[in-house]
Amino acid sequence: MKRVCDTQKYIRAAALFETHKTKSSGRWNKAMSIFKEFEENCATPIGKLRQVADAMTAEMHAGLAASEGGGSQLKMLNSYVDNLPTGDEHGLFYALDLGGTNFRVLRVQLGGRDGRVVKQEFTEVSIPPELMTSATSGELFDFIAKELARFIATEGEGFFLPPGSQRELGFTFSFPVKQLSIASGNLIRWTKGFSIDDAVGKDVVVELTKALVRQGIDMRVAALVNDTIGTLAGGKYLNNDVAAAVILGTGTNAAYVERAHTIPKSGEMVINMEWGNFWSSHLPVTEYDQALDQDSLNPGEQIFEKIISGMYLGDIVRRVLCKMAEETGFFGDIVPPKLKTRFILRTPDMSAMHHDTSLDLRVVESKLKDIFGISGTSLETRRIVVDLCNIVATRGARLSAAGIVGILKKMGKDTVNEGEKQRTVIAVDGGLFEHYTKFRSCLKSTLSELLGEEVAHTVVIEHANDGSGIGAALLAASHSQYPQVEECL
Repeated sequence: MKRVCDTQKYIRAAALFETHKTKSSGRWNKAMSIFKEFEENCATPIGKLRQVADAMTAEMHAGLAASEGGGSQLKMLNSYVDNLPTGDEHGLFYALDLGGTNFRVLRVQLGGRDGRVVKQEFTEVSIPPELMTSATSGELFDFIAKELARFIATEGEGFFLPPGSQRELGFTFSFPVKQLSIASGNLIRWTKGFSIDDAVGKDVVVELTKALVRQGIDMRVAALVNDTIGTLAGGKYLNNDVAAAVILGTGTNAAYVERAHTIPKSGEMVINMEWGNFWSSHLPVTEYDQALDQDSLNPGEQIFEKIISGMYLGDIVRRVLCKMAEETGFFGDIVPPKLKTRFILRTPDMSAMHHDTSLDLRVVESKLKDIFGISGTSLETRRIVVDLCNIVATRGARLSAAGIVGILKKMGKDTVNEGEKQRTVIAVDGGLFEHYTKFRSCLKSTLSELLGEEVAHTVVIEHANDGSGIGAALLAASHSQYPQVEECL
């Protein structure tokens, strides 16, 4: 009798195991179906990338031809920078770099062609989240001015301001601005998580200057630029072959030097493309990108930025994992609550998982536990997470490369002219490019793939570390109210 009972128990246990196995297999297959569909929809074959590059070039032409930037997704804004640094600049200059969740203040002592950057110092300050969304324009700029005042107070040995001179500052403001002159511009809209309604339409230099006065700071804003223009200026100061600049960080943008005859009523000018707003039917946009866009502060805008920049890549991965968890039980019967929290997976954490080289993917295991509270994942599950990171990063890097090729085509630098010595340097800055190694490597290899071996040898991607900060200070120098003569220190 005991044997019969044992046999029945064994049969029941075996049946339960088979049911669980079948259920698990079904869940896995469904999860893989979601994964494969996402992978296919993110695909960037070379033909598609060429279409994206051509569309970028066409939009650049349309943006330059259109009045007030209408008729194109690309604003193609005149930066009013017609005086790029030459290397002859002298004196003490400050820079304020506002373009994300942190801002930096920097000072440089320039020593002319021989001395170049004699000395520089900077500090970085985190912006409280409430000042990014629920404050007034005055409150945000007062906070910035107070920090700037603290920094000025530490000005010491090695920095020299001639008696009676006013300090001058280059203001890097990395949001869409309708530039009115080299030192004035009205905010068009906020991006990168900022939303301060009363600042839209206002001259940001006037707002900053009023805050400086309230803090008792005697300082002239000599140049208003965005981080891309600053990076271009900083790059050109060090390397005369620099023809364009790209930012790949929290957000993304590009700028380049446009030839005189293409700009009505103007000479050679640095153009701020605002390429984050680029859109083309050739972009591989998925349901997850569309959902992210709808949930954003600016739905329907900055589509290119939302699929290639650092603010969004991690959240795209999270959204795919969330769907897999909800529809297939990918992480078990209960959907981890934190998986539903927007932007909880930051791109630096995504990068850490993507670069995990341990055999058992310990970094992935640790990140899933620390960020989402997900424990006990299998190695197969962790491999899928790495693959998702790879899909999202690869798409972003390859589309970034296609955008750069679009700029090179517009400048006529995508071919080699016989007998002409040609070298084109693209200055690139931003945390995504600097720290996400696989993203950077993929961008460079895709650029070579698109250009072909002969042209690729003439195009150099150069990391312009801290280009936007030093660039703003250099532009303050090249647009100074004082003659650029060498001081005796």
